[in-house]
Amino acid sequence: MTVFLTLLGKIIPLYFSILLGFFSTKYFDCSKDTIAKILLYILAPLIVFNATLSVHINSSIIFLPLFFFTISLIIAFGTLPIFQKIFKDNSANVLSFTVATGNTGNLGIPVAILFLEPKLVDIFIFSILASILYQNSVGYYITAKSSFTAKESIRKVMRLPVLHAFILGLILNLSGFQMPEMFMSYTGYLKGAYAILGMMLLGMGMEHIKTSGGFDKMFISLALFVKFIIWPLIILIFIFLDKNFIHFLDPDLYLVMFIFAIVPLAGNTVTVATLLNVKPEKMSVAVLISTLVSLFYIPFVLYLYNL
Repeated sequence: MTVFLTLLGKIIPLYFSILLGFFSTKYFDCSKDTIAKILLYILAPLIVFNATLSVHINSSIIFLPLFFFTISLIIAFGTLPIFQKIFKDNSANVLSFTVATGNTGNLGIPVAILFLEPKLVDIFIFSILASILYQNSVGYYITAKSSFTAKESIRKVMRLPVLHAFILGLILNLSGFQMPEMFMSYTGYLKGAYAILGMMLLGMGMEHIKTSGGFDKMFISLALFVKFIIWPLIILIFIFLDKNFIHFLDPDLYLVMFIFAIVPLAGNTVTVATLLNVKPEKMSVAVLISTLVSLFYIPFVLYLYNL
């Protein structure tokens, strides 16, 4: 119980930032769009670039984003026919899209910073490329019912500044380039800024959540079940197999994988649902509830994992 309370104490400050974001919008009329642009176009590319440049590239490190992207595809296309039998509208599409990914950026990175060594944090950040690519490619297809052509989807992915930062960092890493010492402490500040602003952005989104017609018990229950039960179960099964039979990954990477699996629903899915006008109210409520549940869920499952 003491370990659980210790873990809970570590994660509570992150949720204080959510409150700060809520009050900044409600009382000071701060712009959510401005913070989102700073995160997407400035901080995220810099952090991904540094993480990609800093990690020691080997087969197991490359394996992680490929593995997570594959799991996202399996969950998305595996749940879609099931959800289509439950929902008679396009709720099935947006639900399959969202349960196949998670908030590995705005919430996952802060959690990784709290519970992982710095070198493992960089590996975690390197791995979230899987979420970014899924949300902006296959995720769009599923949500829009193929409204985007293949060419349009590829253009969307190729315009992502995070992708450009990843490619540049990978090229420099493989060429032997190292970050100058004078910038090492600055990269730590970037991670801290991303963690705080990312959590504040979640709170800023709460101010304008539309709850009319958005509280769907079945939709929310299925979303939470897949995200908080199926995802970690799949990862734990893989960890068990690798630890006892395959022996491909370094054991230090197991916690990286587990944290990747236990984060709540991704806030970016609300943006996609809003853009495509596919049940954004349902998505907003589901993301909010999953984020609140994760306050206790994350330290609890980390406690069980440590046991």
